[in-house]
Amino acid sequence: MRSSMTEPEIILWSRIKNKQILGLKFRRQHSIGPYIVDFYCPDIRLAIEIDGGQHNQEENIIYDEERTTYLNSLNIKVVRYWNNEVLKEINNVIEDLINKIKNEGSQVYGKIV
Repeated sequence: MRSSMTEPEIILWSRIKNKQILGLKFRRQHSIGPYIVDFYCPDIRLAIEIDGGQHNQEENIIYDEERTTYLNSLNIKVVRYWNNEVLKEINNVIEDLINKIKNEGSQVYGKIV
């Protein structure tokens, strides 16, 4: 676990903390089993990951797939955004996140939001 957040994490956190998204509480750097996710909303079992370019490397792609499979096995949905998306298009990221929660909420998260 890192003590400081990256710039993209700071930007996203400023938009999702304090129940700003549909009244949902998100936690940052939340431990789930052997993994730590960037952000997690326990009410709807949603993990948000902010990925940098290193996630394009083959070994990291495999690691991310294994991690996502593990989280999905716990009925946790994983949503990923690239650093540059958050840095350059935060409003689009927030809109996409809200749409994913609303559109998939009753099917994926087991709770209608």
